[in-house]
Amino acid sequence: MNDYTDHLKDQGRRRQLCIQLKEKGIIDPLVLKAIEKVPRHWFLDSVFYDKAYTDMAFKIGAGQTISHPSTVGFQSQLLMVEKGEKVLEIGTGSGYQTAILCELGAKVFSVERQKALYDRTRIALPAMGYQAKLFYGDGYQGLPTFAPFNKIIVTAGAPFIPPALVEQLKPGGIMVIPVGEGEKQEMLSLVKDPFGKVETYKYGDFKFVPLLEEKSH
Repeated sequence: MNDYTDHLKDQGRRRQLCIQLKEKGIIDPLVLKAIEKVPRHWFLDSVFYDKAYTDMAFKIGAGQTISHPSTVGFQSQLLMVEKGEKVLEIGTGSGYQTAILCELGAKVFSVERQKALYDRTRIALPAMGYQAKLFYGDGYQGLPTFAPFNKIIVTAGAPFIPPALVEQLKPGGIMVIPVGEGEKQEMLSLVKDPFGKVETYKYGDFKFVPLLEEKSH
């Protein structure tokens, strides 16, 4: 993929990207700082290098994509990560969102359904200097062994809210998930109160690749 160099030109392009993201409503300073710090070009095929800091999605193999930076920023902003929190990510993909969560100070547990992406990312992320616990498995099931989580982020379109994920969310926690079966999904933020009751907030339409379910059972 890449040799993990990060030139001044790349850093300048990230600063420009953050100015654009601010105009699109990404205003959390910690999220912007994380996006400015993570070299997105590391997570893309070198053929996309020139466009790495445009607000576009790109194919990363196995029928999956790396999300628009504005989508990554929006989801991260809704998640309101605090340093030291346990965050469950469903859909590791290229590992870009994982790296953003690491920069935000989260202890990241990430699940990927596509074996090829899992195999690549579990080697690439540590080489980039990001430490996260990565798992190959069914995102619909979450990671009950490591639950509960302060925050949960789903980076693929789910046809429904997986009950196992709601269960694994700590009281006082937040889950951000795009839900819908059509071309577009609605971004939802689920907030679990201290008594376990869940409130759902809606944040408009986005477009994600579908969240795949384990087919072997």
